[in-house]
Amino acid sequence: MRSAIRPYTALFRIRIVNSIQYRAAALAGVVTQFAWGFMLILAFLAFYQSNPDAFPMTMQQTVSYIWMQQAFVFLFFLWMFDNSIFASIESGEIAYDLVRPMDLYSRWFTTTAANRIAGAALRCIPILAIGFILPDPFRMTLPATLVQLGLFLLSLVLSLGVVVSFAMLIYISAFYTINSQGTRIMAAVAGDFLAGGTIPIPFFPDNIRRVVELLPFGSMQNVPLLIFSGTLYGADMWRALALQVFWIVVLILIGRIWIARAIQRVVAQGG
Repeated sequence: MRSAIRPYTALFRIRIVNSIQYRAAALAGVVTQFAWGFMLILAFLAFYQSNPDAFPMTMQQTVSYIWMQQAFVFLFFLWMFDNSIFASIESGEIAYDLVRPMDLYSRWFTTTAANRIAGAALRCIPILAIGFILPDPFRMTLPATLVQLGLFLLSLVLSLGVVVSFAMLIYISAFYTINSQGTRIMAAVAGDFLAGGTIPIPFFPDNIRRVVELLPFGSMQNVPLLIFSGTLYGADMWRALALQVFWIVVLILIGRIWIARAIQRVVAQGG
């Protein structure tokens, strides 16, 4: 068992080391996330000043939601695809991957998760450090209890699992298209909106919110951010955590069945 896992742990470490070398890009990303975070907070602040009781989250909860979202944008947002996977499929280099003594699905899953973790690690520390010392109303707050913080971290890991397993379906869909750019754009735009990337899911109309919460998008950034901000708690929180586990299992099963069929369609020409 250990010998079977070792290649993937080595691949994970290599991807982490390679990704954290791009410090200048990470610094530019931090500046971008700060600018975007301030813009979102100012926009919400204007609405809250008019009628603070008309919203499902307090202003403080919304601020914490936004800063945590910006700090872990690499973990949450679907548009952070691994372009090398699409390139290998479209160029035919996927033939080399198929003859390697590694499971293709596990390999892609490992590299995608490593890229996201490395990107988040470089960006989250400065954003969180400054977010906690900003003056009101821009300052974020810690969860009320250590248990709440621990459940947030658990949900954060589960959220990463849902995002990566969903991204795997987008990679596999490239086997069936000449150019995957259209699929990527539609999946990223629709997925990130439904996951709460533009506005938190609690702000959606009730009928739409109840449906979205049951979809895999509702188990992405929505759950950990609402737990951290204190919006999601009690029985609703435990149901949301169970739903995250459910979607990880379902999406991985679908992905593995689909990639097995897609590989059978691959034709490599030349010698």
